[in-house]
Amino acid sequence: MVKHVLRASLVSSLSVAFMAGCTVTKSVNNAQQVAPTNTPKNIIMVVADGMGPAYTTAYRNYVDNAATPEIESVVFDDILLGNASTYPAKVSGYVTDSAAAATALAAGVKSYNGAIGVDVDKKPVNSVMHYAKTKGMRTGLAVTSQIVHATPASYIAHNESRKNYNEIADDFFDIRVNGEPVADVMLGGGTVYFKREDRSLLSQFVNEGYEYVDSYEGLSSIPAGSDVIGLFAPVALPAVLDDNRKDRLAYLTKHAIKHLENDKGYFLLVEASQIDWAGHANDVGSAMAEMHDLAQTMEYLREYVDTHPDTLVVLTADHSTGGLAIGAGGDYRWSPEYLHNMSASARTIAATMVDEDMPGEYAAKQLGLSLTSEELAMLDSVSNQDEETRYAAVKTFLDIKTNTGWTTTGHTGVDVEVFAFGAGATSFSGQIDNTDIAKTIFTLLDSSALNK
Repeated sequence: MVKHVLRASLVSSLSVAFMAGCTVTKSVNNAQQVAPTNTPKNIIMVVADGMGPAYTTAYRNYVDNAATPEIESVVFDDILLGNASTYPAKVSGYVTDSAAAATALAAGVKSYNGAIGVDVDKKPVNSVMHYAKTKGMRTGLAVTSQIVHATPASYIAHNESRKNYNEIADDFFDIRVNGEPVADVMLGGGTVYFKREDRSLLSQFVNEGYEYVDSYEGLSSIPAGSDVIGLFAPVALPAVLDDNRKDRLAYLTKHAIKHLENDKGYFLLVEASQIDWAGHANDVGSAMAEMHDLAQTMEYLREYVDTHPDTLVVLTADHSTGGLAIGAGGDYRWSPEYLHNMSASARTIAATMVDEDMPGEYAAKQLGLSLTSEELAMLDSVSNQDEETRYAAVKTFLDIKTNTGWTTTGHTGVDVEVFAFGAGATSFSGQIDNTDIAKTIFTLLDSSALNK
């Protein structure tokens, strides 16, 4: 375990370590970097957790206008630059988890599955967010998971295990850069980790001058440029199909930027966290809804960069989840139209249908579908089973209707797509490794600092 003594030593010497040649700086120097064509003032890193190439193709078909002969392009098509390999350190084989992948994306270092901001020897490695902070930039994150989940955690914390949520939360306050917490703005879920019997980190952040908010609406009343910790759920945010904001990630991203903008620039991590969870669950309805939440965010960021051309946006996935297949069982068909009118997630439908007098009719209404008597009878027949059986039945029903296939409930080792636009975007072109993304951002941060 990364000891607090080691953390304290790291914190006190962080700025010096970067200049003196710490692990991260060495990895940057050893990388073959593409010289940026222009240098960004602001960098927004977007991670679509679990979004393998099949997800972007499926999303294009999901939103296709069936009334036209062509399949229209979507925002992802316009910004695609290349692909990235995702394998972790050799000790973990060829298939990464989110922690090792996030450590690679954040720090440019391959590590073992489960590692949060540490290398294979469990020694801390510093992220691009740490480095941006040493340059005087403002820093933040906006995610749909708990903010101590693997991806955001790897940009801030150092821990041998992604499961140590309370210790990771402590790092969000205890690890310091230039005497301040690593992130100036933190938006997502996770109240239970920051308001505990043994330690109220929320109180400590408030005493440090942070604004605390626990509702989406509350964000609008906070003055621009504030330090903010916004926690909108005990753990993760609801699935977007169940949330009262259907553009929750775009909304959080807009507000994060509002508080980060300043003359010295900023670094923002955005994560579409729950694409991965839908993939693990083999839940195609939630998968496409979470992809739409991401697409709305990318559309907003395209508009933002149009008016702020000194901003770089990079989007990639940490890995692919679920082995999503567009078409299954030898049938050359995929029918996403059956997903268009869902008003609740399959999980919520399964949880609540048991309380209904006519569970099949209730499920049909929530799915937005007109079902046959046989289909209604099937849904009625599972209503007295346990919740997991009901959930599996609703998901299977949607898989059959759409002809969706899955190969696993875990991750796969395929390469993922890399997208970028704005200042310095061409630095991410071609076939690269996930560590190259962090290494290039380190280089851009150095170039940006020289230009200030």
